[in-house]
Parts: sequence; C-alpha cells; structure tokens
Amino acid sequence: MLAHIDQYLGFTTNRRQVVVGTACSLRQYSIDIMSVAPFARAFGARANNLLRWQPAETSRFARAFSHFRQTARPRAPTTYSITHQRRTMASMSEPIRTKVCIIGSGPAGHTSAIYTGRAELKPVMFEGFLANGIAAGGQLTTTTDVENFPGFPTGIGGIELTDNMRQQSINCGATIYTETVTDIDLSQRPFVIKSSKRTVEADTVILATGAVAKRLEFPGSGEGPDGFWQRGISACAVCDGAAPIFRNHPLFVIGGGDSAMEEAVFLTKFASKVYIVHRRDELRASKVMQKRAIEHPKIEILYSSEIVAARGESVLKAVDVKDKKTGEVKEMEAAGVFFAIGHTPATEFLNDQVQLDEEGYIVTTPGTTETSVKGVFACGDVQDKKWRQAVTAAGTGCMAALQAEHLISEEEAAQ
Repeated sequence: MLAHIDQYLGFTTNRRQVVVGTACSLRQYSIDIMSVAPFARAFGARANNLLRWQPAETSRFARAFSHFRQTARPRAPTTYSITHQRRTMASMSEPIRTKVCIIGSGPAGHTSAIYTGRAELKPVMFEGFLANGIAAGGQLTTTTDVENFPGFPTGIGGIELTDNMRQQSINCGATIYTETVTDIDLSQRPFVIKSSKRTVEADTVILATGAVAKRLEFPGSGEGPDGFWQRGISACAVCDGAAPIFRNHPLFVIGGGDSAMEEAVFLTKFASKVYIVHRRDELRASKVMQKRAIEHPKIEILYSSEIVAARGESVLKAVDVKDKKTGEVKEMEAAGVFFAIGHTPATEFLNDQVQLDEEGYIVTTPGTTETSVKGVFACGDVQDKKWRQAVTAAGTGCMAALQAEHLISEEEAAQ
C-alpha cells in the first residue's frame, strides 16, 4: 500500500513524521508539509481507488485533501543549512508591495483574483491555512456535488471546483499564499496585512473571508465514519436539497428563524414531509414566514424539541427526537437533516476596523462592495447574510475587483 502512496505522491520528503490514519491501519509516513493535521485527514477521491476506502471513510479525509494538493509540491531533498535559514528569515522580513491584496479563497476571492489578475494588477492572495476550521477554498470544499454552478451540466465536485478556480487565479497572474492573516492595519494606506510568515503592503484590500454555518453536535452529526455530515446532514437546503437521496423522504430542518422557515418551504418540493425542529415553544421567524410554514400541508413543527442522535448505514436513515418538556425520545425516519441556525462571518481578525452589523457581517454601501474604509472592499458571504450561494459570491467578487481596479486607475490618473 505504501508503495502505491509513494508513486501517487511522487516526491521525496525528509522533515516531519505524519501518522496517516485509515480504517484498516495506522502507517507512519515522512512528509515535508506545512502541518501534520491536514495530511492526517487527507487522500480524497483519487486515493479512494488506491486504498479502496469506503465512501464514509473517504468523506472524512476529502476536505483536507484539497489543502494537501494545493500546498504539497514535488521536491528534491533539501539541506537546511544555517545560511539557508538566515536568508529565508531575511526575505520574510521584507514587505511585499502590491496594488491588490485578497484575503479569502472561495468563489468570491478567486473571482476577484481572476479579474484583478487579468487587469495586470498582480494580486496577492492569502487563501488561509485551515482558517475557521475549513480548508482553503471555503465551504465548497465541504460539499460533495455542486449542481447549481453554471457551466457544469452534470455537476462538479466541490473540491474540484475550488481547485479549478485556484488554478485559474494563478493562470491569470495571482500570487497565492496558503497562510492565514494574523494581523491587519487598515488605518492608513498602504494597508498592512500580516501572516505568520510574511508582510504585505497593499493599495487596496478585498475581503472575501466568508461565513461558517453553525452546526450542532450530537451523535452522528459529525464527519467521521460514524457521522452523516454530507451523507444526509447539511447546512444548506438550497445547495443540497434537490439531491436524489432526499427526494420523497422525510426531511428535518433545525431552527426557528426566517431561514429555517424558508428552507423548510423549499424542501417541500422534494420531501414527502418536512419537520421543523425548534427548541423553544415559539418560533423566532417573522409572522409572514411563520404563517407560510404553519399553513403548508407538508410541514409539521416540533416545538420544544431537539435532535439528539442520527442513525443510518452509508447514508442517514433516522433521527432520535427528544421532547424537552417530557423527556421522551422517539426514533423518526429521516433522509436528511438541515441546520438553519445561522452563520458566523469570519470578521474577528478585523478588530472592528471596518463597520460591521450586529451579527458581525461587513456593512457595504448598497449596490457596491465598498466598506466604511476607502480602498477596502468586501465580497461573498462575509457581507451577504441572505443568499449565500457560490454564484452570488462570485458575482460580488467580480464587483469588488472592478471597483478596486477603478479606484487604482483614478488615483494613478490624478497623480
């Protein structure tokens, strides 16, 4: 088995010991890579053929495999002398000057990179290193099949789509660093952006850090071999609800706000029945959305209830629902569970240097991607709490790139 891995990887390594976990064994493998943890969960679809993993085991490793392919490169053995280390440290202390710095690497970030690259602005991108617990490429890397992105009539894997975007960004002239921004100064231009390895000075900044869907933890909700994440459990009904495994089966939506009502109504197009599970006696949704859900013949609301376990085999088959008042737990048939309990925008690193709303999303001028700081633009889910789709993120990424280009052109013309 290891011989196949050697051939697949195609490079020699010499620095860190990584323990690769599989369902059948633990093997020790030496690899020079930026982190141990992602590789320990690596080897996705292509490795499925080599190691004959089951789909459940493959899904556990698929997300980090995207990051591994992006960061690991064929290389010859390297002698790390003191002179080499000093030279490397010296180069790290010299700021990189750019006209555009993009922070984030989903559809919004890569669309920005493609447009600014084609405009010969030579953008620099920090794509993140497992930022917010997600591999570079954003939430698409946690999705199996993407069927609603234009240009792919038979669908495309989420990881494959983000890999394609990344390569296109590079082809258009972007420089990409697989590093997470640790500090940023937006008080004056040029803006200063720092990771643990380098400093970038930029005339403009495009923020495309996204938002992470909130998830509940209960037995069966995770990504491991005993979990059903992306095998029946999802955080986006619009993205995944039309999948064949959900059609003509009971589905569950967890939440009590407008998003939960909206997703429940959407799922009635495919499900035999939709249950809304809410932990309180009353819904938080607006009266209009409540009325729409309550009056729908295929929707039933389970008040003061919570899902405490998910069960199945290769895919989700049932959930245990607990009545919080009586303590009674009953097993109910379920082909899908959809979290609709909100998102957390990745804006904490900004330290309130741009205007945020009460939920932490970046506030942009309506119809634009302009933030409260001139020269700083925001695109994608970090400023979009309503649509949260790959294609809408890409659209705002285009807007941010064009606005940054126009600002740079105007300022250069005025000099």
